[in-house]
Amino acid sequence: MSQKDSKSADTGAAGGTHPQGGQATKGKQVLLQKIYLKDASVEVPDGPLIFTREWKPEIDVDLNTRINDIGENTHQVTVTITVTAKQGEVTAYIVEVQKAGVFQLTGFDSEAELRQILGTYCPNSLFPYVREVVGDLIQRAGFPQFLLQPINFDALYQQHLKSEQNSEQDPPPKQPADATH
Repeated sequence: MSQKDSKSADTGAAGGTHPQGGQATKGKQVLLQKIYLKDASVEVPDGPLIFTREWKPEIDVDLNTRINDIGENTHQVTVTITVTAKQGEVTAYIVEVQKAGVFQLTGFDSEAELRQILGTYCPNSLFPYVREVVGDLIQRAGFPQFLLQPINFDALYQQHLKSEQNSEQDPPPKQPADATH
């Protein structure tokens, strides 16, 4: 390898390149620093009796995404999935998983664009890991395989924006003034 070939170029998330050791061109970058399991729990409140019944559960899936600013251009995004299976009125299991990621975002000028990346791209990056842990915990608890269906975080974010806009447009009803007679 010649001296000329030994220099490499780094490419950021937005495609901006800069020579190794040189100053980066202005560009938008999303860097995933860490993914970790923040919390996980499994409850089988009616075990072992639940395993003696025919398995025809009603499944409820609850999703929550939380964003915390943890430093200069660095954010923690946590995706929480809670899966509850019931047989009639009896809870078969409750599985809750919180998977978090630490993301460094640079080059985003507008707050709206930054919020969109944190509310869509980051949860989409974490979801496969959450899905794997949820499925694994359910099977380890003794239940049949559960496949968590894909989630469209882009559509959920748009719904969130619409509900925020609607709540801003619909001010709370005015309280009637005290009437004097």
